[in-house]
Amino acid sequence: MSLKAYKFRIYPTHAQETTLNQTLETCRRVYNRTLALRKDEYEQEHKTLGFYDTEKYLVQWKKEDPTYLSKVHSQVLQNVQMRVDLAFKAFFRRVKQGEKPGYPRFKGYGRYDSFTYPQAGSAFQLSSSIIKLSKIGDVKIKQHREVIGNQKTCTISRSATGKWSVSIVCEIEPKLKPEREFRAVGIDLGVKNLAVLSNGEVIKPPRFYMGEEKELVKAQRKMDAAKKGSKLHSKRRKVVARIHERITNKRKDFCDKLSLSLVQNYSLIVFEDLKTNQMIQQEDCYIAKHIYDVAWNQLINMTTYKAEDAGSVVVLVNPYNTTKMCSQCGTIIHKSLKDRVHDCPVCGLKIDRDHNAAINILRLGMQSVGSIPRSPLL
Repeated sequence: MSLKAYKFRIYPTHAQETTLNQTLETCRRVYNRTLALRKDEYEQEHKTLGFYDTEKYLVQWKKEDPTYLSKVHSQVLQNVQMRVDLAFKAFFRRVKQGEKPGYPRFKGYGRYDSFTYPQAGSAFQLSSSIIKLSKIGDVKIKQHREVIGNQKTCTISRSATGKWSVSIVCEIEPKLKPEREFRAVGIDLGVKNLAVLSNGEVIKPPRFYMGEEKELVKAQRKMDAAKKGSKLHSKRRKVVARIHERITNKRKDFCDKLSLSLVQNYSLIVFEDLKTNQMIQQEDCYIAKHIYDVAWNQLINMTTYKAEDAGSVVVLVNPYNTTKMCSQCGTIIHKSLKDRVHDCPVCGLKIDRDHNAAINILRLGMQSVGSIPRSPLL
């Protein structure tokens, strides 16, 4: 069995929107109270509380102050405590691995933007035009595609611009992958060219952020000029959020279409295993901005999950020396960022440096799945 998520827009009434906002605020309070409980218990008693320990306190809190806790479904509140537990587990994992740990933080007002019904049935029910949510009612939904599988969880989320959506996770039986002609491609991701394929095809970056940057800077300056906490600041903050949302939607749509094209045309797709966060920290602000804009990770993730249904395979390979190595003879040729052409003095191969890297990426991917092409130039 595998899991698949479906996301739809919902359109609550004014009364339902008030209830949804109150539910988020209640969840925020429970999150902060649970976090404070675990923090104080460790500092004062040197005792670590787990999820089931905090669940017992939730029952006590309901008895002490049933006014607002009784208005939220019990499983939603349990899920809030589960999120705190997951935050601590992630914190300890990062400490153990020697990464920057990042201790779980308290949520400020308006900073908690989703809640989850972890079980279908009495908690939520979906039909073609409405979704029935416990303690909230029948909410209008724009269901643009059929939901297939056994519905497991339902998450209601609020965007920075005040739009509401629902994500339903379903358990589905794995499909038999369709038989198809074997076609493989290696893809070199970059900033100047978003992607260069091993067959020589070049995909230019759309640069959605750069296209909106002037308008975004103008809106941010207006927001910063307003007094924090004022109605004017809140109004201008939403303008900034709408611009960011527009950029995000454009980028997502582009990656959706590109990833779909890749899985429809190729049965083996090989990417570099890029450490984007490390690259951003090493580069200057200008280059980092472009790395964010091209959204390599988003493209790889979308291609990966779509490949499962399409019967394709996505492979990530180590990018070490893929740019320097000659794809025809294997000679290592050092290049600077200004050197855009691969010119091998040994075998005489002269091609674009990104095309050369894409061929090397494909070769590594073919080797990892146990198939080596007869000719490196595919």
